[in-house]
Amino acid sequence: MSQSLDQGKTIEQLNEEADVAADYLEGLLDIVDYEGDIEMGVRNHRPTVQIVADDDTDIKHLIGKDGEVVDALQQLTRLAVQQKIGERSHLIVDVDGFLRRKREHLREQALDVIDEVRETGDPVNMKPMNSFERKIVHDMVREEGLKSRSHGEEPHRYVTVYLKAKSEDEDLHDDVEDEPIGYDDSLDVDETDQVVDSDDYEADDDPADADRE
Repeated sequence: MSQSLDQGKTIEQLNEEADVAADYLEGLLDIVDYEGDIEMGVRNHRPTVQIVADDDTDIKHLIGKDGEVVDALQQLTRLAVQQKIGERSHLIVDVDGFLRRKREHLREQALDVIDEVRETGDPVNMKPMNSFERKIVHDMVREEGLKSRSHGEEPHRYVTVYLKAKSEDEDLHDDVEDEPIGYDDSLDVDETDQVVDSDDYEADDDPADADRE
């Protein structure tokens, strides 16, 4: 009997999405003549597909500046899956562990800002980030017991970190939405970025597309 997920999809359905995505990405790799392996599974209620290649030069092209190509690959692959299965997909596409490295870097930045806020007691504004990056910062701030809020309009939207909420009734964590990079409400870098067997999953969302506004 299939095991149901929060989004109403079974493991088998999510595996099907991963299979379709893998076929689509393999076709793209053939078109650009890149050698690469496709790893896939289900993690945190999301189909996960990762491109792993031996050629570092090719990998850089597939990642792009600040992950722009990875994001484009994810959006195109989601559309291909949706066209094939007839339902919207929230699958995650990664290239050579880029998303894991990106999360780790952002978490380090967030910790530096958290230390500054604790030391000075003053709010600190971080540089503009996309929704994927903001979600990671919000999660890190929450883990450390501080507050955060997003301000501004895309593409200049940024996060402010506070020592405490402005009032007892105000929740400053306001950037958590259900969709886009991730694409994902999970905090744990190790858990959300590893490609695992399809029967090994947890009841967390993936941040790659969490709060795009």
